[in-house]
Amino acid sequence: MRLSLRPRDDSYYEMFTDSANNLVIGARLLVELMSDGADREAITEKMRACEHAGDDATHAIMRRLNKSTATPIHREDIYRLASNLDDVMDSMDAAVDLIGLYGLERLPKGIIDQIEVLERAAELTAEAMPRLRSLEDLTRYWIEINQLENQADRIYRKLLAHLFSGEYDALTVLKLKDVIEELETAADAFEHVANTVETIVVKNS
Repeated sequence: MRLSLRPRDDSYYEMFTDSANNLVIGARLLVELMSDGADREAITEKMRACEHAGDDATHAIMRRLNKSTATPIHREDIYRLASNLDDVMDSMDAAVDLIGLYGLERLPKGIIDQIEVLERAAELTAEAMPRLRSLEDLTRYWIEINQLENQADRIYRKLLAHLFSGEYDALTVLKLKDVIEELETAADAFEHVANTVETIVVKNS
């Protein structure tokens, strides 16, 4: 058993878990958005509420960090993890917002493949956050997230090829490209979360 004289403030872990659970909600809203007859306006509002909740959670972590004289893990890692989690939500929210702003009625079917990767990454991240307390059983998490990010890259390249196949006019290509790039950025951000978790485990094991 590892012994430490440093205080254990479990509230950080609870806040990380809350942030990650919020990402699961956001990813499932993306799935809902792709369903037939989806109420896009309502989903956009729900996603915006998720984004605000994510911001509130991040600010709460930063306020606690600013007031803390000692932390259970390195301060820079707390800051980085909170920021990484927030980045995921920002990109998912941006993708949904762009779909509405651009008035995109028809989306390439391949986008659902991107979204399914994000949903799985969100679920894995939410499962992993509570385990930061013990720093145990986390290796498989970052390995699986890395594999998902590689899958997301392949889907992204395939979608780009489809966009430039001639099926869409030039303006629609630009609009769709913005959306799939935000979803790709979200997948990258999930990997950044996993990389930060790996760093925390290495530093504190």
